[in-house]
Amino acid sequence: MAVSSVSSIFLFLCLAVIIPLTLSTSSDRPQTFIVHISQPHKPSLFASHHHWYESIVQSLPPSPHLTAKKILYSYDRAVNGFSVRLTPTQAAQLGHIPGVLSVMPDQARQLHTTRTPRFLGLADDFGIWPNSDYADDVVVGVLDTGIWPERPSFSDSGLSPVPAGWKGVCETGPEFPASACNRKIIGARAFYKGYESYLERPMDESTESKSPRDTEGHGTHTASTAAGSVVSNVSFCGIYAKGEARGMATKARIAAYKICWSFGCFDSDILAAMDQAIADGVHIISLSVGAGGYAPPYSKDSIAIGAFGAAQHGVLVSCSAGNSGPSPYTAVNIAPWILTVGASTIDREFPADVFLGDSRIFGGVSLYSGEPLVDFKLPLVYAGDIGSRYCYMGSLQPSKVNGKIVVCDRGGNARVEKGSAVKLAGGLGMILANTADSGEELIADSHLIPATMVGQIAGDEIKNYIKLSQFPTATIEFRGTVIGTSPPAPKVAAFSSRGPNHLTAEILKPDVIAPGVNILAGWTGSIGPTDLDIDPRRVEFNIISGTSMSCPHVSGIAALLRKAYPSWSPAAIKSALMTTAYNADNSGKNFKDLTTGNESTPFIHGAGHVDPNRALNPGLVYDMNVSDYVAFLCAIGYDAQSIAVFMREPAGSDICARKLPSPGDLNYPSFSVIFNSDQDSVRYKRVVTNVGSSVDAVYEVKVNAPADVRISVSPSKLVFSAGTQTQTYEISFASGVGLGYSHSAGYGSIEWSDGSHSVRSPVAVTWKSGITAAM
Repeated sequence: MAVSSVSSIFLFLCLAVIIPLTLSTSSDRPQTFIVHISQPHKPSLFASHHHWYESIVQSLPPSPHLTAKKILYSYDRAVNGFSVRLTPTQAAQLGHIPGVLSVMPDQARQLHTTRTPRFLGLADDFGIWPNSDYADDVVVGVLDTGIWPERPSFSDSGLSPVPAGWKGVCETGPEFPASACNRKIIGARAFYKGYESYLERPMDESTESKSPRDTEGHGTHTASTAAGSVVSNVSFCGIYAKGEARGMATKARIAAYKICWSFGCFDSDILAAMDQAIADGVHIISLSVGAGGYAPPYSKDSIAIGAFGAAQHGVLVSCSAGNSGPSPYTAVNIAPWILTVGASTIDREFPADVFLGDSRIFGGVSLYSGEPLVDFKLPLVYAGDIGSRYCYMGSLQPSKVNGKIVVCDRGGNARVEKGSAVKLAGGLGMILANTADSGEELIADSHLIPATMVGQIAGDEIKNYIKLSQFPTATIEFRGTVIGTSPPAPKVAAFSSRGPNHLTAEILKPDVIAPGVNILAGWTGSIGPTDLDIDPRRVEFNIISGTSMSCPHVSGIAALLRKAYPSWSPAAIKSALMTTAYNADNSGKNFKDLTTGNESTPFIHGAGHVDPNRALNPGLVYDMNVSDYVAFLCAIGYDAQSIAVFMREPAGSDICARKLPSPGDLNYPSFSVIFNSDQDSVRYKRVVTNVGSSVDAVYEVKVNAPADVRISVSPSKLVFSAGTQTQTYEISFASGVGLGYSHSAGYGSIEWSDGSHSVRSPVAVTWKSGITAAM
């Protein structure tokens, strides 16, 4: 949020925070307030900030309800400011004092996780956690960069013996001893032959480990997110995201398959790992890896092929959608037998605000943990005027950077690397400004220099200030960790790859979204949190972002469902996650896309944001098996020879005898409708299975039709009994028939309900000659 003056933000905060609090209390009883202060505003007559804070407090009018006004703590690293016991009336007066940024009432909180379990509604005393025994004995195969087994997230304390049916092993060696495996990490292997074939030589073992040990960090992070044990009193650098870390499925077992190396993850290694994971006996495969660019055809996509084989063996494959957003058609891992996951925000921020010389303040985010900037504003320059707008290493002119804060544009190179370029050129700080591609998406990074990221709007304002001001100056204030409903969450990350599905438009992708922005989880001991050679720091937990982080959240939740319903197919688990997903943020409004600030659509978020507790009791599921996927492949034009790649055996000439009338007739839990210029009506068929507690259930449909589209469902009532637990319905879509068609896009949904369950499927409508839309 950009604010035109310091005084206006004071007034806003007083009105938004303090006044409602005063109105809601029956008396002016004292309580503790946290006061955030602009460090550069300290008057020179005070020897220290603490003396200034004491002066501010003593200047407040007395109250008969409080005998003494005493500062409890002064903050000068994570945040700048103090905490003090005051009456609400006194606290409201603080908003009129120059330098006061915000005044917030202190609140009693329980120890939190890395925050996502609480944000997802997970709790120990109700819902999916206790009802699935935390996925005890379910094995999650994590195909990634390996694992750092010494991290506390992989403790096996309190776990039962290794499941009797487990066939996997730990590949041991000098860098991965037998003690690295336990009852939590029950399998660990490395797959590198494809990589070394690409290198045409053995890998350099002085820079990467030819073992399951993770020297990159990504695999440790994803594994601990999916199935990490409970760890108390964790944080990043002792400052940010303090609380209790735990994976989604704390009793699930982890099998780590190292498939990724310095130059990438090779299909040959990926397929070998998937094959081995199935043989070892994993139940869930979590794969935060995908193709670059557009998704390849299913028959040329090794992950799609391997996932098909996994489905044949009852193993669910959960994959990241990719980080190529916000452009359309960028989602990868989009085969209908894969659970495709996009990324969203949670209700936790790491604010680091920019203070300009003209008194304007712009919000940003950062995980910088070093020494703060000096107590006064520094000269401010734009990198585009002094070498390179993207702040490439060696591109900035030291004579024009030394002693200044530099504004760098996002894009072109790694975000943290930009700050390193500024530092090497003599700069003291950096403001990383989003461009149109990233909009208002803010990702916190553990910078090596005092730095913050701001959105496009703020970035443009700051660059314009530099252009128009004779002596532009700025500073950055780091405010630690803030949890709350402002800004609302979730929002869809701008980087999250999105649809429409460029291979099969009738299949809506991604399937769901889950937390993937600024996620705290375990980290390697081999490199620093920035993954840069010049970063000497080592941390047990790191905060990073990507659909790589959202995927293991859903993998862990799928493990919980697998434990609760061991007979469910992978398709049934996916259906439960999709039809119970929600589409509203914590302010009650439809959640938004961070790129544009507009409401998100299913081509961006799929069915919606996962809701683990609701997924435990979905009511109905849309089930599928391998024969359904074969019929789908036939419908998109695959012949027996192409299908044989998936079936792993020659397919007979009659393989397509059950060919679907249309790809959209696959029993998918969502609808993507394509109207061609010569086709104004589409009809699909679906089959639902009653998995609710009542066998004699009656469901009625509620239709939310897009503008200029008529939806009819037949029958509109589904009656289940002990002898009839599956029912079929047809759904018809008519384009503009007698409806005064004037639009080129449509949004909608259908929802089946028996009074206690709501089984929702999004509807996305595309006019091929016009614009695409969804809701």
